[in-house]
Amino acid sequence: MNDSLLVTLLVSGMVYGTPLLIAGLGELLTERSGVLNLAVDGMMLVGAVAGFWVSQRMGGPAWLVLTAAAATAMAAGALMALVHAVVTVTFGGNQVVSGIALTIFGGAAGLSSYLAVIGKLSGERGHHQFTKLDVLGLKGVPILGPLVFNHDALVYVSWILVVAIALYLNHTRLGLHVRSVGEAPQTADAMGINVTAYRYAHIVVGGAFAGLAGAYYSLAITRTWSNGLTAGAGWIAIGLVIFAFWRPGIVLVGAYLFGVLTSLGFTLQARGVTLPPELFSVLPYVMTIVVLVLVSTVWAKRRVGAPAALGAVFRREEH
Repeated sequence: MNDSLLVTLLVSGMVYGTPLLIAGLGELLTERSGVLNLAVDGMMLVGAVAGFWVSQRMGGPAWLVLTAAAATAMAAGALMALVHAVVTVTFGGNQVVSGIALTIFGGAAGLSSYLAVIGKLSGERGHHQFTKLDVLGLKGVPILGPLVFNHDALVYVSWILVVAIALYLNHTRLGLHVRSVGEAPQTADAMGINVTAYRYAHIVVGGAFAGLAGAYYSLAITRTWSNGLTAGAGWIAIGLVIFAFWRPGIVLVGAYLFGVLTSLGFTLQARGVTLPPELFSVLPYVMTIVVLVLVSTVWAKRRVGAPAALGAVFRREEH
């Protein structure tokens, strides 16, 4: 029963959906503060190469190496996000231009590739990878075993993040403040809320999440490095936030849906179903376009969940 097509698809969808989920949660936090970050894919790639580099060069027990690799990936993503924060928050630069510029800078022909070259990472098989855990010894339980009790550590971390972010945004004073900053920064400023500090913090945290999401590709999915290994997943993560109406729980559902679409081709080929691989590889991106079109046409006027000040520059002297 655990080897049925449906269970296999769901498990694969959870694996391929995990980086989308983590990156999507980071983008959600950034956008909730009123800032659009289009550099997610570039941050993912830099995080992927930084984490893989540490995993290849650091010695010690696997758990320690992987923890250091994940932390390094988060730091790399956070540093790129800090640049975005300086440009957009401090200097009031265009958020779209800044995001695209950083994506190009960190992308397959930019910093991530350069780091891979100087680190001689291309073609290397990972020395350390995140592997599946047998939680409570229940991985053999029909259906629930592979779906719930047999994932690597970052899958469980992503579940914790969904709950933590939902509680943070909806049930804490800080969460109320960040939502106020995203909805009406001038009003928030008048109430004594430091708009700049909140935006900086959430942009940097969002970048750290993107870096961790990228590391999941090199340390858990591909378990190697290749230029552009995220294949544009950062753009899907941005679309997921819109698809989810800026709600963490729906980001999880959407991420796993796109994960299933991403893994569909591999799963069917493993079972002897031969169809053009291009058909399956393009599915997630087609779905992203469909979702964005539907949301923009049906719900644009209602702006369900969208921060009212998203993309707007905040200047205190204008108050």
